[in-house]
Amino acid sequence: MLRMESDTFDLLDLQLLSALEIDGRAPFSRIAAVLGVSDRTIARRFRRLCAEGGLRVVVLRDAVRLGQDQWMLRLRCAPDGAAVIADALARRPDTHWIGLASGGTEIACITRPRSPGDRDDLLLGKLPRTPSVVEIRALQLLHRFYGGPVGWLPKFRALDEEQIAALRPDLPEPGPARLEPGDAPLLAVLERDGRATYPELQRVTGRSESAVKRRLSALIASGAVYVDIEYDSEILGYPKAAILWITTAPGALDSVGRTLATHDEIAFASATAGPSHIVVTAVVRDTAALYAYLSGPLGRLEGVQHVEATPFLRRVKQLTYRPGR
Repeated sequence: MLRMESDTFDLLDLQLLSALEIDGRAPFSRIAAVLGVSDRTIARRFRRLCAEGGLRVVVLRDAVRLGQDQWMLRLRCAPDGAAVIADALARRPDTHWIGLASGGTEIACITRPRSPGDRDDLLLGKLPRTPSVVEIRALQLLHRFYGGPVGWLPKFRALDEEQIAALRPDLPEPGPARLEPGDAPLLAVLERDGRATYPELQRVTGRSESAVKRRLSALIASGAVYVDIEYDSEILGYPKAAILWITTAPGALDSVGRTLATHDEIAFASATAGPSHIVVTAVVRDTAALYAYLSGPLGRLEGVQHVEATPFLRRVKQLTYRPGR
């Protein structure tokens, strides 16, 4: 179990983050009742986490449930061009989890093109014509072991089972995971602010408030979209992150991926096409903790044949683009 280590934030902040990861649109009154504090306290803590902890609540399309391709990009760049390219990628709506690594000469990025045309435009058009890009490796993500709707915070176990059950949203029976053309205005707002109010969504979509509620609930229940949060992991005492490119024995791919998903350090894990078979994001306190993980739980894992670690020098984008980060 992970332990929070912070001089600025406390257990209640961690519990609030954990509650929002379960239901990012939950009213403050419900969160307050579950955590045993006042509505005003939750509202104040929320504002502080947004201002000082990088908290954002957003609604995301789940590419896995929608059957859309996802790619992990590794871009080797000229040293004077990497930051500019990373920032340009961060402004795109189809990119997430962008980081500078390898002394600032490599960019790691997940892209979720919403159409084959978007994919080809990026992979076959813009990036190959960018002079500072020296090498492009595009690894298709094949199977998600951990991440997406399941966040990293449950590994802190800040909430008990009763609290988790009380916070889960009341959703209708799930239907097929698909988006309709009329969902575009609704999602355009929620991708910027996942806690946008129903009156706001009514104004943007032109639908009645009850219709907006039903459609959003149906989308979440189907798994087509999910409410997620981003925050600065350093506020919890875990400022370091690294991408690990793992090669396994072919028959061990699934068992290794499932085991990695249970490790406290792992925030994301996916099988990939390419020279490595699994890519994971590890979040740790410091470089000593990264070494301890590589030489300990990961190093002892049966079926692992090779590991390449790429520590992030700087995280440029998580889920949303914030200039100057």
